[in-house]
Amino acid sequence: MTVTVHRGSAICAILRTAPRETFGSSVTFCGVVISFPHRTNSGELSIDATEIPKVLSPCLQSLPLELLDQEARIRNRHTDLLVNQQTADTLRLRSRIIQRVREFFLNREFMEVETPILADGAGGAIARAFKTSASEFPERELSLRIAPELWLKRLVLGGFDRIFEIGRSFRNEGLDLTHNPEFTTCEFYMAYADLEELIGMTESLLKELARVSTDSKAEDLKSLPPLDLDFTTPFKRIDFITAIESIIGRPLPDLTAPDAVSTLLHLFADLSIPPPASPTLPRLLDKLSVQYLEPQCKTPTFITHHPECLSPLSKSFLHPTTHQRVSARAELFVHGRELVNTYEEENSPFEQRRKFTEQLKYRDEENEARVDESYLEALEWGLPPTGGWGCGMDRLCMLFAGTGRIGDVLSFGTLRNVVAVGGGKGGRG
Repeated sequence: MTVTVHRGSAICAILRTAPRETFGSSVTFCGVVISFPHRTNSGELSIDATEIPKVLSPCLQSLPLELLDQEARIRNRHTDLLVNQQTADTLRLRSRIIQRVREFFLNREFMEVETPILADGAGGAIARAFKTSASEFPERELSLRIAPELWLKRLVLGGFDRIFEIGRSFRNEGLDLTHNPEFTTCEFYMAYADLEELIGMTESLLKELARVSTDSKAEDLKSLPPLDLDFTTPFKRIDFITAIESIIGRPLPDLTAPDAVSTLLHLFADLSIPPPASPTLPRLLDKLSVQYLEPQCKTPTFITHHPECLSPLSKSFLHPTTHQRVSARAELFVHGRELVNTYEEENSPFEQRRKFTEQLKYRDEENEARVDESYLEALEWGLPPTGGWGCGMDRLCMLFAGTGRIGDVLSFGTLRNVVAVGGGKGGRG
């Protein structure tokens, strides 16, 4: 029970012996007050205390009526949560979304697992890892994981046919409205699932989360904006290469040819598109997707069958229309943002070695590609045909909370905010 006593109220007379410099003009009590309700002579609803309340936690700051400055809100997150209902409701919705995701998999007989965050190498994605060391192995450089994928597939190799993990990953990259170096992901792996089954599960999960979000906002999280998206299934699909070729009015070059990069650079010049800073084959193709495909994904849309070089851990095949090597992969985009990445896992140790080796040609500052001999050795034990799926939980919560900043769905904002608070810059403003 919390009772706020203001000067002039009936109970104030009991507190006149309390040091005024301790409490100021108002006092907040947390605890049980032995009293009964009544009205003052002026008709104000109050309480008539029969004993002096026990002060369990004095409030020494005056709670502001509003906190609008964005920087002040992040620096003083605890105050922001007290004052701004939408901030608190966003975190409550995040909790419900993560809980519902967990229930979705548990109800389908998946087992939740945990995998290492620290290891002597980072794999499972193309990203720059954070480096650290341990006192037990001072001579060895360790990495924080950039994805749990390779660990989870080892568990499938060990006989766990349906597993999932919700946990933190770390990528030493930029920070913007939709990216934070520390983030939460959910990944699941399901033996004998193909791409169509993975897409169907994704549609079912998103449809269920939309219902949870809508119900929560109608019942008690009323400060959050209504969901303005239609999650009617099936979702729209865009085939990567054929869609780009249709938009630009010309075919893409043979992406396995030695001159593929130079040909694409000429194409970029013809289309007046500035090439990426590191013009490798994967980055050039990704730039075409950003330019032409992702803007079409306002409603829930799958981009499917990416070129093989963009998906080194995925199974691949010869596209029946374009005759290019493409992956058995789909990415779900909503409002132009990637939410889900899913594909049929490469389970041939020979093909996986070839794809790891191919990735070495695309190394740059952010792509620390390497041939993971430990994982290749594990594949020799026979990974069953497996479907894998990953989702950024922070972006998922952004979507359903109706916010455009990733910091809004994180308890204490982005890494920039956390570093500022930890460095003693919080202040009281």
